[in-house]
Amino acid sequence: MPSTSEIATHYFECVSRQDIPGMVACWKPGSRATFVGMDELNAPEDYDQWFGNLFGCFPDFKLEAQSIVAEGEQASVHWRATGTFNGEGIFEGFRPNGASIDIEGVDLVTLEDGKIVHITAILNGLDMARQLGAVPAKGSIADKAMAAAFNTKTATIRKLKSLRN
Repeated sequence: MPSTSEIATHYFECVSRQDIPGMVACWKPGSRATFVGMDELNAPEDYDQWFGNLFGCFPDFKLEAQSIVAEGEQASVHWRATGTFNGEGIFEGFRPNGASIDIEGVDLVTLEDGKIVHITAILNGLDMARQLGAVPAKGSIADKAMAAAFNTKTATIRKLKSLRN
């Protein structure tokens, strides 16, 4: 049986090749994938739709495992993903606009009997949203205006609460 590191390496190579059937073959049916702050998938049933949308919207999507640390039936995979949001479809509610992404994350992979039973994918969703243009760039005028509006709202709510007491 392949090692945990070999299985994780193979899985992430399938992701990078946009090989959904290859990804699905790595999963034990009835398992779960958690994309922290984004989505929960029944694995492998939801993979065709979710990853189909991802790959459709980012036709040049590539994911490279930077490092894999495995012990027993668990692995931690530090990865880097790049791609251009210029394809077809909708990803996480957004239509492609031509923006490029270059993000890093970590997946915590758990196996049973040589098959993946859970992945927790952790990435900086705010950074990804900024790169896509869904949120203003850090330090931009729009970013500062959003922070100022938030702070004004917070101060107003505090003032209203103090007046009620």
